[in-house]
Parts: sequence; C-alpha cells; structure tokens
Amino acid sequence: MRQIVLDTETTGLNARTGDRIIEIGGVELVNRRLTGNNLHFYVNPERDSDPGALAVHGLTTEFLSDKPKFGEIADELRDYLRDAELIIHNAPFDLGFLEAEFALLGLPPFKEHYAGVIDTLVQAKAMFPGKRNSLDALCDRFGVSNAHRTLHGALLDSELLAEVYLSMTRGQESLVIDMLGEATTQQSTATAARKAVSFEGMALPVLAADEAEVQAHEAVLNDLDKATKGTSVWRREPAPEPAVGSADVQAA
Repeated sequence: MRQIVLDTETTGLNARTGDRIIEIGGVELVNRRLTGNNLHFYVNPERDSDPGALAVHGLTTEFLSDKPKFGEIADELRDYLRDAELIIHNAPFDLGFLEAEFALLGLPPFKEHYAGVIDTLVQAKAMFPGKRNSLDALCDRFGVSNAHRTLHGALLDSELLAEVYLSMTRGQESLVIDMLGEATTQQSTATAARKAVSFEGMALPVLAADEAEVQAHEAVLNDLDKATKGTSVWRREPAPEPAVGSADVQAA
C-alpha cells in the first residue's frame, strides 16, 4: 500500500477568506516503510502572512516572493499524490486549503486525486481521550525526537508525523511484516493478507509484565471490583471445555 504523509503551511487559518498555501511537504510510505521519495515545495501565495501564522512558520513574504505559484506546482503535486492514501494531522484543515487552491485554478476537485485519508488527530483522540494530541505531544508520547523543530515546517512535520503514525499503528501485524523482511513487504497489504504466512522457525518475542506493571494491573482490577460491587469479569477464568471423547461428550 502506498501512503503519503502530508502537511501544509499557510498564510493564515481560513482559506475561505483568502488565506493561501505557502509550503507543502510529503513523505512516502510503501507497506509501512519510508522510501525516501519525498516531495517539498515553497509556494508564493501572492499575499502576506498573518502575524500569528508568520510567528509559527517564519516564512516571510520576501523569502516566498521568488518561489513558484501554486499553479506551477499543481500538476507535480497531483501526480505525486495520485491514488495514494493520505495521512494528515487534522485533515480537514489541509484538505480545505488544497481544495481551495485547486478551485482557484479551475481544476477538478482535489479529492478526485487520492484514494483515501487517515486523520491522525482523530486516531489520537480515540487512543488518548482527554489528552493533548498535538504533533509535539504525540512526539513526546511515542519517543519521537523533535528537538530540532523550532518552527513549523511542512516537510519536517511530515517526517515527524510519519514516525508518530508508524508508532501509533505498530501492532502484531507490523511486527510480523518487519520480521519477514523485504520480500514480504514488497507485496501489497491486500495481497499479503490473502496469502498464508508460515511462522515455522520464527522466534516471536514474548514480553512478560514486570512487577510494577502487575501491581498497576491489580490496582485497576481492584477499582473495577469496587465499581461493580463484586468481582469484575477480568478476574473470572472461563470454565474449561470438556475434552473430546470425555464421558459427557460420549453421553451426548
């Protein structure tokens, strides 16, 4: 599966009132692996940035004055993103600006050129309800170093988001993919899912809970017991199933 982690910087917060895109960054993932096939543009918005936005990205009107206009990079951007699944943090913001830019050029809607969207902000809110879920907060949570990020930049933010996304979605499936090596990762996700994978000879790591984790688990169960005024289902072991050929089975 081909995915593009995408980010934009803009002159302000509202495309409907004339704010424009000034920077676009894209990072390519194929079967959950960074390919190095990245895309980056600075764009001349033909207007000044709002003071608040300028403080965030630091891209001055003078710096952008000799950069290509959006119409000059639209075809290359469209070709790069074509049929890919986009991964964006707070997707409605970036997609709204891209749709506005395509509309200004009289081009078909931007949504016709990609396969789908994953919004990592929506994912993060579901995983960590009530927590801060900005890109910086997620970098801290998943141990992704962003020490070199003093200002927002579309390509840098896309690279950080790619690492965060891989960490957020790393489960048993991705562990197996990593252990199988390049031969397996070259297949599409759909094809790989349909083919049986032999685990013979593969040493899958077993991570046992340490004492602190066991105590924390017990504390959670104790709270559940108090809340239910009884024994929570997590303390109940299912009754063993009768073995085939047992007296009960034979009697039936």
